[in-house]
Amino acid sequence: MDPGRRAMLANQGSSSHRDVTAPRADANTRVTKATRPDAHAKAAQNAARYLSSDEQSRQFVADEDKFVLKQSKKKADIRVREGRAKPVDHLAFGLRYLDPDRDVFDDNDVDIDIELNAPATVVEALGTAAQLVELDSDIGSYLTLETDATNKQYWEALRTLCEDQKSKLDPSGRDDRALRVVAENIDKILSSKTYEQLETLESHIKAKLRGSELIDTDYWEQLMREVLVRKAKATLDRIFQIASEAREKLLKDGGRRKPLETSVSRPNAPSSVAAADAAATPVENEDVSQATKALYDREAARGISDNEEIFTAEEAVPGGAKPQWATEYRARKPRYFNRVQMGYEWNKYNQTHYDHEAPPPKVVQGYKFNIFYPDLIDTMKTPTYKIIRENGRKRGESFAAAGEEDTCLIRFIAGPPYEDIAFRIVDREWDYSAKKERGFKSSFDKVSGEPYWPAGES
Repeated sequence: MDPGRRAMLANQGSSSHRDVTAPRADANTRVTKATRPDAHAKAAQNAARYLSSDEQSRQFVADEDKFVLKQSKKKADIRVREGRAKPVDHLAFGLRYLDPDRDVFDDNDVDIDIELNAPATVVEALGTAAQLVELDSDIGSYLTLETDATNKQYWEALRTLCEDQKSKLDPSGRDDRALRVVAENIDKILSSKTYEQLETLESHIKAKLRGSELIDTDYWEQLMREVLVRKAKATLDRIFQIASEAREKLLKDGGRRKPLETSVSRPNAPSSVAAADAAATPVENEDVSQATKALYDREAARGISDNEEIFTAEEAVPGGAKPQWATEYRARKPRYFNRVQMGYEWNKYNQTHYDHEAPPPKVVQGYKFNIFYPDLIDTMKTPTYKIIRENGRKRGESFAAAGEEDTCLIRFIAGPPYEDIAFRIVDREWDYSAKKERGFKSSFDKVSGEPYWPAGES
């Protein structure tokens, strides 16, 4: 062994022979090598990653199904309003009053006036096997997409009723001997039964059919069919009753749902003046000067076009602090007459799933804000606006779920004596083209601002 190394080993642990120029040993600063990960731990991490990927896939499919279901319901609503509904559309329309996830902005002012059809009546009115086959297929589509327990019961009961109606129209597929012989007896047995009693009877019949006892199988099978049909009718009657009561309550409340503080008025062309008058109701601190009233009346007299609706989705101004000039001037809330432009978006998806006979739901294509500032103190300062995206979202980012659109606030700022005012709009790219009646425009004619914000094509 090298003499120097032998001396070093011999003196190890002796502080008296320690080289003063050598680094000081310090356990707190000792560098250790990272341990190599265990193979089993690595496999577990990979499995967790793959599981997370599967969960994401399932979530994507669930979101897609939710979007398709929502579009199906919107499509049914449109056909019912326009008087060209299929039987399944009437059946789906009645569920609107029970849907907890329904967006109030999907409603139309005329919807509340449309009478609901009893589900059993809709099915029994179909007179051909082809109509029932089509209805059964449509019911199956809704049943596949629905996740709400009540709605699933509704569609399952309708499918049972549909199958029974088909069997009545096509007697070649069943033996009517028991029905002809004991029809009155079956009706006497079932007519006074409650839903719970029907369930008990169903269990009894199943036990009879499974047992080894010699029985009249045709009779008991026919009785089982009648029990299932009556259970289905009881379920439909119960759900229809709840929907009808919800509609009656809305009619008493003036035909308006109240889950949200803001709403979009969606009048038809003949009722646009009445809707405008409703939107014009003065509120506290609103500008009620004669100049403002004249400007408002002039704009309201122009009415709205076929593809426009009155837009009143006003929101609270973020912050809520009073302006610095509030001690010098009495703050007023400006009046406005705003419009939202609606239309069909014929993208690839809609071209595949819709046509002009059954168009897709209308989407927002632009906004036209008319805000009146006739008494500005500083007439040399032009009113302006500001876009506010909440929750840290930046331009181009999307936090919305599948099938939904992000929204943002547009805040108008004019200066004394007018308070700021804000509206919620869809957050899409703006169209800056100079096309007629399209493209971004902003003007100010000393007394009113008239910006036009078109939502660009996606």
